[in-house]
Amino acid sequence: MPISPSAKLGIGVVIHHPALVNIYGCTIGDETKIGPFVEIQKGSVIGSRCKISSHCFICEGVVIEDEVFIGHGVMFVNDRQPRATNTDGSIKGDIDWNLEKTFVKRGASIGSNATILCGITIGEKSLVGAGSVVTHDIPPFNLVAGNPARFMRSLKEPLNDDTA
Repeated sequence: MPISPSAKLGIGVVIHHPALVNIYGCTIGDETKIGPFVEIQKGSVIGSRCKISSHCFICEGVVIEDEVFIGHGVMFVNDRQPRATNTDGSIKGDIDWNLEKTFVKRGASIGSNATILCGITIGEKSLVGAGSVVTHDIPPFNLVAGNPARFMRSLKEPLNDDTA
């Protein structure tokens, strides 16, 4: 079942292709739209009036506030030192890793194919350029881009079409 009964969906949530998502154990706010080929894992929270584009992975520990745009193919990470096995060779289980939460504040936008490392906060109304790798906190109202993502300019004024 692509949408588990353990997922808490707000009023007016739109999942364009319910058979093509994997959503479980999470909370999704009112009027949020979710594209196909999206996975939203347990313990993650998505606010109201968000847009989650196709092919995104939102893992456990990610908190996305209201009115956030997530572009196509955005990937979140929740473990800085992923390994398949422990030092003794045994396969890792739920108790063998350190979940690091990630926060995306109200009105932020993350461009397509960005990767967001764990343990960071993306500030209110910030914009992450397409293809960026975010490795540190982004203050509110900042445009960042690159690998690693670097400050480009303040967004205190609205963007013009030719500046992003």
